[in-house]
Amino acid sequence: MPLAVQQKQIIVTCNYEARRHGLYKLQRVPEARKQCPDAVIMLGEDLTRFRNASKDNYNFLRKFSWSGKVERLGFDEVFIDVTDMIDYNLEMVNHNALQSSFFYLARLDPTIGFTYDCRSILGHTVPGLPYTFLLDYANAGASLKNADNTLCLRLLIGSHLAQYLRHQLEEHQGYTATVGISTNKLISKLVGNANKPKSQTTLIPPYTPSDTGESNVTRFLDSHDIGRIPGIGFKSAQKIRDFVLGRPAAFDAGLVYGGTKEKVTVKDVRLLPSMGVDLLEKLLGGSGAPKGIGIKVWGLINGVDPTEVSMAREVPQQISIEDSYIRLDTMTEVEKELGILSRSLITRIRLDLSCADDDDQSLLDEDIGNAKSSGFKLVPTRQWLACPRTLRLTTRPRPPVNRDGTFPRTSNRISRSCDMPSFTLSFSSSVEELSERLVQETLIPLFKKLHPGNLGWNLSLMNLCAANMVLTAASIKDSAGRDISKMFKTQDQVLKDWKVTDDLPVAPAVPGPRSHKAGKGIGKKVKTSGRAMMKS
Repeated sequence: MPLAVQQKQIIVTCNYEARRHGLYKLQRVPEARKQCPDAVIMLGEDLTRFRNASKDNYNFLRKFSWSGKVERLGFDEVFIDVTDMIDYNLEMVNHNALQSSFFYLARLDPTIGFTYDCRSILGHTVPGLPYTFLLDYANAGASLKNADNTLCLRLLIGSHLAQYLRHQLEEHQGYTATVGISTNKLISKLVGNANKPKSQTTLIPPYTPSDTGESNVTRFLDSHDIGRIPGIGFKSAQKIRDFVLGRPAAFDAGLVYGGTKEKVTVKDVRLLPSMGVDLLEKLLGGSGAPKGIGIKVWGLINGVDPTEVSMAREVPQQISIEDSYIRLDTMTEVEKELGILSRSLITRIRLDLSCADDDDQSLLDEDIGNAKSSGFKLVPTRQWLACPRTLRLTTRPRPPVNRDGTFPRTSNRISRSCDMPSFTLSFSSSVEELSERLVQETLIPLFKKLHPGNLGWNLSLMNLCAANMVLTAASIKDSAGRDISKMFKTQDQVLKDWKVTDDLPVAPAVPGPRSHKAGKGIGKKVKTSGRAMMKS
């Protein structure tokens, strides 16, 4: 069944069946209905269920990581650095019995894991290769003398771990997944898109150029449009595309945020005469551009991505809520939209940055269930895991229309920040009460600093962001202090398997002259008892 999700008058996502019928992201709803009348289009304004599912799946996958390097990207993507797991299992491979290998999921318990056949890569490969070729790679890896053989064996082992994680996620969480396996975030993300849905793909060596030709990394990236490379933003891709074409690229007017009609591939950019770090720095650098953008982009189009997978976090680095508008040009409408955004932001802050006390954990499900209502209240027994220091308001003004009546494409945003008002962290007031106060006392003054006057502007986007999280005293190890009240509340439970006994011998009395005033107390019988902790 073709299924799509609508926000405002835009298709924000759709399933693969809908895409086969011609629907796509950021398509206007009227056009989507015309393209596929049988499509089911659902409203997707309330993302609470998506956020909760994303958090649950992320926490489930975190349990398999040894290093803790598990980074969430959006709602439905996770990077996992499994280098340490592959290192360990590579050492444990018996090259005389590859077909009966065992993957160890725990260093200290050799019984936890799964069996696998270490003679072939599971799932799809890029480029697609016959089984016998992969078998030769695995056998050649026994000597571990050739770098490509070693890398292929590592990727082979990783492909079996990927399938195991996919099956565990589907069995225990009820969600299917698509996985990309490679050596950095850039390639693994792109290669994972090669075979969707519910599949996995590995980019196999060689990863570096050789005497016989280009690397598989270069061949794989060359076919991608420059705007599809993660880390190259819309504006940068637009500048590169215009430079390669020698003129502004034509865009699809059917998309709200545009889509190029003219494809400029990575290969077109890479092979352009004089293209390199210096030219990209000149083309993309300037005021407001990140330092070293030329070398970064040149690295990306050559498959180089040095960014590390971030460590798993108990709380998000920031919480952001935004919405887009066809037309927003009066203070009355702005105040109304700020109210909607602020209610969502405060609700998200409470859900993501607080937890129920252990004594009242049962209230958590009820709290989450009530989050949709404007009268959302959390009981005072909840405690903060982190508190945001900064509140940021961002808008995107819409420039005047072109002569032909179309809007110029722009992604220019302006923002103002201030300290997060302390009252927003109160559990004693409802979300609606806090929202109204936040709008009147903080957000409208911030907005007027961005846009003086009540008229003369038209906005296409507004964003509210809570940033600069400060961890509070809690039970998690990264907290700014420890919550010792939890220690006293839980010590009986923690120590229930232990008992205290006085089983050490009593110390004999120490003889001494009673008249020695300087030694007051010496010579008295002193009973000492030794406290020994024993596991029952």
